Amino acid sequence: MISPIAKTVIVAAAAILVATAAGAQTAPPPVPRSHVEVSTTPGMPEFRDPKTGQIWTPENVGQGPIGKPTPADLAFDPLAQAARIKGVVVQRPKFSALGWSAPTAGPSTPLVTMDNASLRAVPGKRWQVVLYVNNNSAGTLAPMIDCRFTNAGKLVEETRVLVPGVGAGVRGGITIYGPRTDLFVDRADCRIVSP
Repeated sequence: MISPIAKTVIVAAAAILVATAAGAQTAPPPVPRSHVEVSTTPGMPEFRDPKTGQIWTPENVGQGPIGKPTPADLAFDPLAQAARIKGVVVQRPKFSALGWSAPTAGPSTPLVTMDNASLRAVPGKRWQVVLYVNNNSAGTLAPMIDCRFTNAGKLVEETRVLVPGVGAGVRGGITIYGPRTDLFVDRADCRIVSP
């Protein structure tokens, strides 16, 4: 005859085996990938008039000593822009390490995340997205980010960003360059595509 303690041990072992088998049959849900979408920073772009020194922004055009804009001043409609850079521009930006935290990747936390993105124009140069990249894993990763620079929902430029290897738990900043500022951009949509 089997003792009551032995029966309890056998029942507990059987319950553990059944629970383990049931858990092994369900696939874990996919880990979400990081994504940021950012609009232009207010007050950008700006233009300094070389003769008067006046700084013009979208908020103050047509105000001040000049008076109301003429039809020629109103001729440019940024929403009607149809220009587009063909193909995908590949970039390898510099990664500036800013800090470290314990790796936290898991079933609900992606291996790599992005945050605090800002879009701005550098007058006479290019549109830029500045953002932070976090490696949440316990190993070194080299993230790949796709960014789409758009104007009123129409694609202006698409770029693929190859970030250099980021150490375990490292947080750092990168600058992603878009089209030249003679093309109008009102939004950038950046997504991590790998890992």
